[in-house]
Amino acid sequence: QVQLVESGGGLVQAGGSLRLSCAASGSSFSINTMGWYRQAPGKQRELVATITSRGNTNYADSVKGRFTIARDGAKKTVDLQMNSLKPEDTAVYSCNAIVHIHPGLILREYWGQGTQVTVSS
Repeated sequence: QVQLVESGGGLVQAGGSLRLSCAASGSSFSINTMGWYRQAPGKQRELVATITSRGNTNYADSVKGRFTIARDGAKKTVDLQMNSLKPEDTAVYSCNAIVHIHPGLILREYWGQGTQVTVSS
């Protein structure tokens, strides 16, 4: 079993910055991909950014140039630095991890509990 613990989030004015962090813990697993998704009220959950174990990143078009995802492979953590925040970035942000469970390297997906990000205009 893998647990994802998120921190960060909160209320910020438009143009401000926030940093989200997520730590994966458990036993006998390795990270394939970690990332962040978000869900605004009345909308479907959408990808924000992901990063693979090799450091390859993928961003939603709406956050490119404003958000940066980074990982620490040894600590099994992923951070999302969010700059130039806009009211439309308001959502519940959830950490996601796709991991290999040892032995056998079976792939499993896990989610964090979510953290609220609110950007006021």
